[in-house]
Amino acid sequence: MTVASPSKLYSDLDVRVELDAPLAPLTWFGIGGRADALVRPNTIEALATLAHRCRRDLVPLRVLGSGANLLVDDAGVDGVVVQLDSELFRKVEFNAEGLVERMRVYGGASMERLVQECARRGLAGIEPMSGIPASLGGAIRMNAGGKFGAIGDVVDAVAMIGPDGDLRIYTRDELRFEYRHSNLPDGVVVWASLRVQPDDPVVCRQRVRDIFAYKKSTQPMAANSAGCMFRNPTMPDGTRESAGRLIDRAGLKGARVGSAFVSVEHGNFIAIEKHAAGARTDDVRALVELIQDRVQRESGVGLETEVVFWRRGEQG
Repeated sequence: MTVASPSKLYSDLDVRVELDAPLAPLTWFGIGGRADALVRPNTIEALATLAHRCRRDLVPLRVLGSGANLLVDDAGVDGVVVQLDSELFRKVEFNAEGLVERMRVYGGASMERLVQECARRGLAGIEPMSGIPASLGGAIRMNAGGKFGAIGDVVDAVAMIGPDGDLRIYTRDELRFEYRHSNLPDGVVVWASLRVQPDDPVVCRQRVRDIFAYKKSTQPMAANSAGCMFRNPTMPDGTRESAGRLIDRAGLKGARVGSAFVSVEHGNFIAIEKHAAGARTDDVRALVELIQDRVQRESGVGLETEVVFWRRGEQG
């Protein structure tokens, strides 16, 4: 798809469009190229029609969440990038179906804001997401979480628009959440129903503060990074080993390729030197390959990336 050709996909839809849109400012790495078209739907109907037309015309469709788990190639990406940042898709409905234990959270909602608001209202269950920058849709797709729990623990149902443009609701019985994985099919998360429990707001807020403080003490949260670069691998005995520990054992903390370096605070974080001139995504890719090669040689363990890489000619 060329920059000049995509208007037939969305010209009659309720969307906001930016052609040749810079994506670097929308990611936590702060580097990378442009999108042929960045489309922000205002309605579910517009999103559904857009998805259907992209599939019909064989146009790649990618979804941009908070940009916290993403590396965009310097050459940018082809096709359509969708961002769910309209008022509708950032909405949170508390007391869904009249139940205090249920809430409906739309795909573009900020997990950081959701954590704070739930704590303020005395709704327990979302606290483990404290300190994890993500939109609801992205968090559910990869079952974001950490030491204290994961988003999949509280998901009751997920509504998705598939590549065919149809809206489908997947119930808890149909969903499977594992370490950094869900069984959700291709498509866009429109909303999810989450289970929470009434609790003392003071207790909830303290829990959030404790979890955030732990993460701040162990992770370079202020760095230009995409969070953990690699999944924690499964060892022969079935346990999971810390990717950061393996990287540390390989002597790679502080290792650098161009503007990209391994954090000295946490080996599983690759960061970009702030305000570095000429910072490139190729630096990150080269450092990833260096780490994978060294850890494989030192520990016999293959590391898989957790961060998503986007580039032209490949579906994100």
